[in-house]
Amino acid sequence: MRRANRVILLLSSTILAVAATGASAQERQAYFGETHVHTGWSFDAYIFGNTKTTPADAYRYAKGETIKHPLGYDIKIDTPLDWMGVTDHSEYVGTVALANTPGSAISKLPIAQKLIVKDPADITRIYLWLGGTIVDKDPIKELISPEVAGSVWKQNIDMADQANEPGKFTAFCSYEWTSTPNNRNMHRNVFFRDCAKVPEVPYSSIDSSDPSDLWNWMDGQRKAGNELLAISHNANLSDGHMFPTDVDEKGRPIDAAWAASRDRNERLSEIKQIKGASETHPTLSPNDEFANFEILTYLLGDPAGRFPTVSGSYIRQALKDGISMMEARGYNPYKTGFVGGSDSHNTGVPYRQDNFYGGHVRNDGEIKQRMSGYVFAGLDVRLENPAGLTGIWAEENTRASLFDAMQRKETFATSGPHIKVRFFGGANPADVAKPDWVKTAYAGGVPMGGDLPPLGEAKAPSFAVWAVKDPTSGNLDRIQIVKGWSKHGQSFEKVYDVAWAGNRTPDEFTGIVAPIGSTVNISEASYTNTIGSVELKGSWTDPEFDPSLDAFYYLRTLEIPTPRWTTIQAKELGIAPPDNVAATVQERAWSSPIWYTPTQELRAAATKGTTVADLKQQGATALDTKALTDLVVGKSSWVRNNVTGEVFNIAWTTFGQRLVGNVNGSIPKPSEIGDVLHGGLTGQGTAYAIKDGAIVTTLNNAPYEATVYKLGDKYFAARSNEFGFANYEVVPTPHRLEPLTPQKAPF
Repeated sequence: MRRANRVILLLSSTILAVAATGASAQERQAYFGETHVHTGWSFDAYIFGNTKTTPADAYRYAKGETIKHPLGYDIKIDTPLDWMGVTDHSEYVGTVALANTPGSAISKLPIAQKLIVKDPADITRIYLWLGGTIVDKDPIKELISPEVAGSVWKQNIDMADQANEPGKFTAFCSYEWTSTPNNRNMHRNVFFRDCAKVPEVPYSSIDSSDPSDLWNWMDGQRKAGNELLAISHNANLSDGHMFPTDVDEKGRPIDAAWAASRDRNERLSEIKQIKGASETHPTLSPNDEFANFEILTYLLGDPAGRFPTVSGSYIRQALKDGISMMEARGYNPYKTGFVGGSDSHNTGVPYRQDNFYGGHVRNDGEIKQRMSGYVFAGLDVRLENPAGLTGIWAEENTRASLFDAMQRKETFATSGPHIKVRFFGGANPADVAKPDWVKTAYAGGVPMGGDLPPLGEAKAPSFAVWAVKDPTSGNLDRIQIVKGWSKHGQSFEKVYDVAWAGNRTPDEFTGIVAPIGSTVNISEASYTNTIGSVELKGSWTDPEFDPSLDAFYYLRTLEIPTPRWTTIQAKELGIAPPDNVAATVQERAWSSPIWYTPTQELRAAATKGTTVADLKQQGATALDTKALTDLVVGKSSWVRNNVTGEVFNIAWTTFGQRLVGNVNGSIPKPSEIGDVLHGGLTGQGTAYAIKDGAIVTTLNNAPYEATVYKLGDKYFAARSNEFGFANYEVVPTPHRLEPLTPQKAPF
């Protein structure tokens, strides 16, 4: 039955693609594809053992053909794709593979002799040599010349053109710009709209490892008639550098010009791939019960030995920071849409839990090694997961139509299955029960990736949501809307259950819908689709909307629990499932966000927050190091967050720890954390120091400073990560007191 469903799905996709020609917006179809895959032309993939494949093989695999895994066994995609962009690393692309291919043009060059692989020692030597020249910014000139790099790029274009079948399958011209300063992932995948309008050679991190230089090059390409866009990926491995809020990689301020350049060139971000999800993290979203989804953890920090910074590494926080910057500074660099990808270095990509064969050739391509706890580059490969997938709502399956949809961010991502989602917002919700609701939604609102228009007399925006399951995967559990909003430099979030399967009812106080349950038999690595729904849909109006505050919304839908690949492969080997990963998984899909921006009139009418500029204008002075030390060290301060109204106590120990409790003197519960210290981990000891007139401490392993200002007999504090607002005020001891006994714990 499952095989029959796949055949029907493939035929339906083809018919819809043909029928969509000349379609209008309301007739757009969902086309599923890949934004991030490597073949043997990526020099690291070749070193990993992928020595024989080319981009042509990746396209064959995407279309449903069986190909060989680099280790020799057959691999085949579960459900063929509608489109693909092969994104081999532009740094020395194809040179190692072609140097080892007798008769190729590169193999005849003198430099090719240094790239010949005869034994394992050669593999290590070549990898370190090529990688070292990139890190040292001392490239091998013969390998980056237009004669070499340009010829490989030309072959890449030819393969894409040969695979491209307008209306049936789209092959993009694309590549990966692989910047990894200090082992921080800053990678971008670059897609061109038209393979006939591309540069002579791709821009690589050999040219520059700074994203702003890539964007400048992209601006130049656009002026030359070559339309293109970039997709950031693996933000979860960027150590906080993918979404900066203060300065960029060159130490220049994040300003309006920087924001405009990023928005113009980098329209999309990868939210899920083989090396984990980049939506959010439990420490950033402690109230989100589904935040702990495929969180990647290296055994000893990241490969550089650092404990990775969470802030700046996840997309939801970037969206929140973006609207905070919009409120405070008038620009938003992080209005990004969502895509999913693989980052597979096998040429073929595993998208399903029951068809997972790793993504790094010999390092995770054999089941016994994969399930043994083998560590590759600091990562227990059992923490890897099947690839993400991108859905695009477009009029037809062509390069131009798909690219234009990516440009307007009418995209969604899934964790692997072909789940379809729609998400519309506007002043009035479309009635999803009517057959023509999509037409009404396009006419009266905006789709995912869009901006809400002025709402007129409407009190709050309304949203129409829809999701339908992949016929070959689990039923659906629920649809949620994730909302983020900003007030006076602080950002907040809340997850709303909007539509769900079964007769569950939301909790009276929290509004949360209870778990759907599970049909998974862990010992048998099986499940039944006897719970959940094939389709979910509904309408929702924001019950807590403030028209003066910036906000964003996106849809997230979840499947019922199913066995994770580690559980399935443990059953195959006759061993117990590993205890370092969950035995089950809830596959999911995410729509690109819809943004709300207040009018200037609404901003002007709203209550103003206190800024540092306001304090200085009133004559406030910043405390110097001595005055600040006298005020806090060895003492206890009662502080009010003037945005939330919460009052909390900070004990500043003489041994450099700050300990936080709430107004009752007790340790706040996790659900209170966001309201008390605005996202901090209260009740836990966090190191602090006083330096240059500021309290220097951390939040989610990201450093920030707090400067204290004295105005008359009052003290106000401004945090460096709240965009110029001074939101904290030292207040008298509250009347209601109990002994303050904070727990000291590591952070």
